[in-house]
Amino acid sequence: MLKVELYDTTLRDGAQTEGISYSAQDKVRIARRLDELGIHFIEAGWPANPKDREVFRIFKDKPLKGAALVAFGSTRRVGRKASQDMSLKSIIAAGTQAVTIFGKTWDLHVREVLRVSLDDNLKLIEDTVSYLVSKGKIAIYDCEHFFDGYKSNPEYALRCALTAIGAGASRIVFCDTNGGTVTSEMIRIIHQVAPQLKATLGIHAHNDLGLAIANSILAIENGITHVQGTFNGYGERCGNADLSSIIGILKAKLDIDCIPDKNLKELTKVSHFVSEVSNLRQQPNQPFVGACAFVHKGGVHIDAMLKNPKTYEHIDPAVVGNHRRLLVSELSGKMPIILKAKEFELDLDKKSPKTRKILSLLQDLEHKGYQFEAADASFELLIKRNLRQYKHFFDLESFRVVVEKKPDGRITSEAIIKVRVKGVQEHTAADGDGPVNALDNALRKSLKAFYPTLTKMHLSDFKVRVLDEKAGTAARVRVLIQSQDEADSWGTIGVSENIIEASWQALVDSVEYKLLKDKVS
Repeated sequence: MLKVELYDTTLRDGAQTEGISYSAQDKVRIARRLDELGIHFIEAGWPANPKDREVFRIFKDKPLKGAALVAFGSTRRVGRKASQDMSLKSIIAAGTQAVTIFGKTWDLHVREVLRVSLDDNLKLIEDTVSYLVSKGKIAIYDCEHFFDGYKSNPEYALRCALTAIGAGASRIVFCDTNGGTVTSEMIRIIHQVAPQLKATLGIHAHNDLGLAIANSILAIENGITHVQGTFNGYGERCGNADLSSIIGILKAKLDIDCIPDKNLKELTKVSHFVSEVSNLRQQPNQPFVGACAFVHKGGVHIDAMLKNPKTYEHIDPAVVGNHRRLLVSELSGKMPIILKAKEFELDLDKKSPKTRKILSLLQDLEHKGYQFEAADASFELLIKRNLRQYKHFFDLESFRVVVEKKPDGRITSEAIIKVRVKGVQEHTAADGDGPVNALDNALRKSLKAFYPTLTKMHLSDFKVRVLDEKAGTAARVRVLIQSQDEADSWGTIGVSENIIEASWQALVDSVEYKLLKDKVS
């Protein structure tokens, strides 16, 4: 069986995503989770950077169990020996066995960025790689802008790769750094250069054409055995090749070995964990691991799925640790209600009065503006409340939200809330970035002493839609809230003419769903 090396660069390339700012501990947590999944190489960053230096120090004390930790850097500075280059010294000091060096391959970059001759750039590559190899390092050489360089000057791009191999690099990685190479063009170039390079060959694709995953997979099918990417496709601009999709395709569709078979079912959890630590909302339509990857809404689809899941699913979602969802809407009829009830070990059928009651309630709520297809958690609570399979975790006595504009132009929000929890009245206030954030902070502040598990969740997305624009400021609004913890993501909904009331409904559902799924007593 063909085996492919997985090289994760979430902690370096992925950290260049707009909105991501990893702490040293964030990087350590992600690296350990990727190590457990079976990733072969985990690039932790630049040892010249103080934050990343701390990461390498932590792993010196407590190394990864199976993955090779990788230190990253560039070829030596112009006019300086490799042994005198401070960045290379920091790579040596990081103490990793494997190091990755990137160097210029495109003659445009050599002339206009480095501003040296083409021959001088080859000396940078040779000196840097040979120096690191002399220190006992496994050298991985990333040919930056390889495909653009090859299209511009094929002989020179190839010489860069050959120079790195001659200096001792064990792996040569073709980088589509600008992400602008069409798949057919990439494969043609790989076929031309691969026979001339006696080393393990790799691919590092960016997603500026939306082709990073396709380019990576086709490269593997054409002889590449080392693939680089990031979890969830994080990365600069349009991101990098998404390793969660690449792993899913290699293991579940192509029968290519890359992680242990038993670990594939952890793929969704790892993807969501990386999203959580990155403080970014999980993309719902992400292949294999997204919340909508195995969702079905249309009545025709649902009917077929009940007869044979293969009719509308390319794999069993359990293979990658995901699960099937049949959405409840006016399009789907009674079956999703019955199936959802079965998840709660409740027996309903199409002729049951309870089923008819819930369907009637659902239709009435949708007429008022509720839409449960994006709020599965609220629908689960709806069923349990109506079947009396539900307990209240707290009762609201009152809340008040104050929004104040300061003389300096700042706008502040404060929420004051009274709730009764387990017979105790809690009277709490909290500030927030806005009225809903303040209300969320106050609610969880009042409950955390009774339900500590709430400290593990946060709101990841907040959407408001006006349902009847013609009604102006009196229009009814629909609020959708997405919440996350380290293991899961769920949606809740609220509808009202008052945006704060609609937000409160969605907030309460979010908190109560968290407590319900954690089986809090």
